[in-house]
This record gives sequence, C-alpha cells and structure tokens, in this order.
Amino acid sequence: MGSCTGVESDRLEIFEVGPCKNAYEMGLLIGQRFSKLIKSRVARDLILQNQLRPFAHTTTPQSESLLKSLFDNNREKFPRYWDELLGTAQGSGVPLLDILLINFRKEILAFIPKEGAKSSDVDTSDDCSDVLVVGESMTIAAHNEDANIALVGHTYLIKGILQDGSFFVGYTYAGELPSGAFGFNSHGLAFTLNSVPPVEDEIVAGGIGRNFISRDILEATSIDDAMKKINSSEVSAGHSYNLMETTTRRIFNVETASRKRVSVYEVGETPFFHANMYLHLHINQVQDENSISRQKRASVLAKVSKEDFLSLLGDTDDEKYPIYMTGPLLHTLCTAIVDLDEQTLSIIAGNPKNGDVSHVFSISPKKAQ
Repeated sequence: MGSCTGVESDRLEIFEVGPCKNAYEMGLLIGQRFSKLIKSRVARDLILQNQLRPFAHTTTPQSESLLKSLFDNNREKFPRYWDELLGTAQGSGVPLLDILLINFRKEILAFIPKEGAKSSDVDTSDDCSDVLVVGESMTIAAHNEDANIALVGHTYLIKGILQDGSFFVGYTYAGELPSGAFGFNSHGLAFTLNSVPPVEDEIVAGGIGRNFISRDILEATSIDDAMKKINSSEVSAGHSYNLMETTTRRIFNVETASRKRVSVYEVGETPFFHANMYLHLHINQVQDENSISRQKRASVLAKVSKEDFLSLLGDTDDEKYPIYMTGPLLHTLCTAIVDLDEQTLSIIAGNPKNGDVSHVFSISPKKAQ
C-alpha cells in the first residue's frame, strides 16, 4: 500500500502512499513510515511541552470548552482528515492528544496566557516570505518556508494518491496534516501559505483549523474550487494563501480572518511580496517587527528576473530580521519555486541564491490513471 520512492536529499524524503481503502489507513501508513521523526519532533517541541500540553492538562472550564469545540467542529466538518490524524497517531505511536495539539497549535495558543513564557516557547514556528508575479516573461511564486529551530530536520514530502487516481504532493511537518507549508496536485493547482497575526479579539475559539483547510485545498480541482473551500470554512485564526493554477496562468493572494472575512488580490505584473502580515484585508493585527522589516527590505530589492527573486529570498542584509533565516530561533528550511510557464515546482535546499535544487516536480495537470 505505502511505498517510499527513495531519499533524494539528506533531509527531505518523499513517501508515496495510496490509494488507500480509507483516510485512517493513509494516516496509519504515514505515521508508521515517519514514526521516528514524529516522535523526535514531539520530544523537541518546546511550544508543545511548555504551553500546549499544560493547557490541555489543566482542566479549567476554558481549556476544556475550547478543546472540545475545536475538536468537535473540525471532526464534524472534515471527518476524513480527522481520521487521517487518528491513523497518524496510531501508526507513529505518539499520543493522539499530542498529534491534535500540534495540528491546532495556532488555534489554541491565542487562548493561552503569555505571562512568563520564555522566548524559546514563543510561537514563531511558521514565518514565511513569498514573492509573486504574473508577467509577460515569467509567472512565478517563490516561497521561503521558515520555521522554529525544533522543526529543522522534521519535515517530509507526502505524495498522496486518491481513489480516483488523482494525487497531491505536500511538504509536511512531522505529525501534521499535509500541508502547512506548500503543495500541488494533479489538477495543476499549487499553493504556498503565510501565517498572519490577528490580535486576540479577532480570533474565534473553536473555529476550523488552518491545517484542515490547507489539507482540503490539496484536493481542490481548480483555483475556484480552492477559493470555495477557503470561503466555506469558519476559521478560528487568520491565514494567507497564495493560490496558483497552471491552466489559467493566474496567481491569487487570499487573506482570511475569523467571521468569514476574506480578501482576494490577483497578482499581476507588479511583483507582490508577502511576509507575515495582512496587506489588503483590513483587520487589527499584531505589529510584527520581523515582517515589517522583511517587507521594507523586499521593497528596495530588484524583482525583474527569477534570479532576482532567488536573491531576494536569500537576502541576509538585515542582521536582526533577515529574509533568509539561519537562527538562532528561526530557520529557513527550504525555498519552493512554482513556475507556471515551465509548469514545475522546485525545492531548493540552503540559501536560494546558490540554487541547490533538491527536487523538481511537474505540476502540469495529469489525467487520472
């Protein structure tokens, strides 16, 4: 059922799984294959250990009611993906609660008191930078996947084959649903993600989790279908989606927030840089110095050629808040380049300026086998 198609780089393994008889089996095979990595991630994840677990284990009315509504609402809306997580927990031998807590990290952390949290526990686990353009000479989305140091070496690629023969490929954090980062599918649809920080009173307890929505987008049949999936989910926290489609050669940035607020911006000939802040959805947001700094730096860098895009994402000019991150807390794990004219998604290891491509995937639409 599950088969591994080989290790193509030191770190990033691709596991081909499916078609499976059900979602639980898909999760089970993923959990078994990456059990060691998932256990290692859970053992190193200070946010899980010092914030999420204590919150879940202190049986206050607030924690019980938040977790119950979060789990019930997501299980009801996405029973298949819920079953996938049940399988992942079973297959990996990691307690189900830990698997759920890391998948709902953003939706829970907003409700945990911040007093006394050490800097290593602060949730900075998915800052990212994207630069996008739809021009005459090139149509490209370039994405830095930035994460907390605990996640370095704790990612893999899942190629999930569905029962109708269609498939998706998602860059996946150990123990989480594919994909909290970027992915594509056999319908010629690709996406990258940026987290955005609404202030606390903009976050609704018990809403739909971002990991579940992005897992659903991996099965979208078109950019319109992906938009419908985003629009139909009453999210808890906000998120930013960069959606791209080979058949129409279009790229959209979609910013979302709770209470079904969505803003759509179509990328054109002017290169569009997106860090971790809302740019066009009007919402109260946390002032993130890191994002503001990256946004300012990107505005002055050249953005004419693909090489310029890679150079921008590899920029380390600002010592405190570089676009390409090498620690101590945040690391750029890899860079993904989606080229809609070449119809490829490439993954670059190390600084993208050096162009060390570890994987290239064709993202042209494939017929079901």
